[in-house]
Amino acid sequence: MQIKGALFDFSGTLFRIESVATWLRAVLDSRGVIVGQADFERFTRDLTASGALPGGPPPGRIPPELATAWAGRDLRAELHRAAYTGLARQVDLPDPALHDALYERHMSPDAWQPYPDAAEVLRGLRRDGVAVGVVSNIGWDLRPVFRAHGLDELVDAYVLSYEHDARKPDPRLFRTACALLGHDPADVVMIGDDRHADAGAAVLGCEVRFVDHLPVTERPDGLRSLGLSEMTGKGPHRPGS
Repeated sequence: MQIKGALFDFSGTLFRIESVATWLRAVLDSRGVIVGQADFERFTRDLTASGALPGGPPPGRIPPELATAWAGRDLRAELHRAAYTGLARQVDLPDPALHDALYERHMSPDAWQPYPDAAEVLRGLRRDGVAVGVVSNIGWDLRPVFRAHGLDELVDAYVLSYEHDARKPDPRLFRTACALLGHDPADVVMIGDDRHADAGAAVLGCEVRFVDHLPVTERPDGLRSLGLSEMTGKGPHRPGS
């Protein structure tokens, strides 16, 4: 297959959210809240179990009162906020304002780190004339994250679930992305970490390839190992070429 376009998932594919402990520490420090080590470890453990960090560990259970917000979290910004702040409020933090502050922190570019090979792979595709899109199930605008990390200039189109009233694996999102790139789905590859959501692109005829959703330090070359440069028909690039 020779590709003309490439679609990428966001969380767990191109970027990874910070750990729950780092997330909590950043917010506590920014607000001048001091807690003992034992309490910090307990809050971290409870926030992890509740699934309060978007892009982090999933919740063990969804409280009934949050079921509607959870179901629509990737379709409406207000439902995304309600779902995750609601999960955070399952944990009794020392200042009630921390629950909203934690939500705001997760949207900060500082909370996200690109995988080590993300820029290299995207630049290689750009050199080879391959159009790049990002397709994400998300309830907020991730473009500032890409801009802050210098990757926005390598992306031609963003298709975000909350802006299109559909979430992966709905093929409408992938069809929209292919149309924005100006290529037939048969000439486009989808790269993601979710074997269910991202596989929806295959319905349209896209080839789909997967990476593992691992911490950044544990996946130095997951994107590079997919061999996307060979799929462009231009051959692999050497570093610095």
